Amino acid sequence: MAEVVVPGYLPSTAGLRFGNSFASVPLRTFSFLGIDIPIGRASNGLCGGMCYAARDYFEAGSAPPADLTPPVEGPLFDYLVDRLFDSFNLPLGPARYLRYMNPALRDGESFFSLLGLASRGRAWVMLRQEWPKIKAEIDVGRPTPIGLVTVKSRDPMQLGQNHVVLAYGYEAVGAVLRIRVYDPNFEGDDAVAIALSTADPKKATEVTYTGRIFGGDQRIWCFFQTPYSRRTPPI
Repeated sequence: MAEVVVPGYLPSTAGLRFGNSFASVPLRTFSFLGIDIPIGRASNGLCGGMCYAARDYFEAGSAPPADLTPPVEGPLFDYLVDRLFDSFNLPLGPARYLRYMNPALRDGESFFSLLGLASRGRAWVMLRQEWPKIKAEIDVGRPTPIGLVTVKSRDPMQLGQNHVVLAYGYEAVGAVLRIRVYDPNFEGDDAVAIALSTADPKKATEVTYTGRIFGGDQRIWCFFQTPYSRRTPPI
């Protein structure tokens, strides 16, 4: 059995104290010709921003804010919104989600994908392409954000159904891999984890989750590491 956890990281101590349950306030407001134009709604969730913020505070050696209630304005709210947009990895990030959301993409491999003539399936993406990168970050003591694809759809309006968590540990027992994550939907919960078999990346691989997937198909179809660059958080 191999077990690795980022030293000093647990969601109960290093995650944000409040959950991903924001009021229905605009993410940003722009003024045009004297008219305020609201952009987005915080009530749709700031999971990516919260995960990036949690890593920012951890790398800064600072405790997360003591706030128990999600902010609706002010420096902390603005910072979380900024980090939310960072987590989108514009302009390429949405295209990556859409690629793995596409119902035409196979969960396992096809004859043509094995020959390199078609896109790799979701299991191969997770186990051969993305998991080694996630593992490498955890092995050197860095929690890393990962995008969870939770819906199969060609509709770009469904992008918001996907989710972001922060991986901080893993356990490997034989072919069973368990990835421990901070999920902003379950603040303070150290037991949330992703689990899947690594036995055969050529075959469709079911991904189970100890948390609950609220959006999309209410399951994880694929996951991948998302790019992270550090920012100085408000103290």
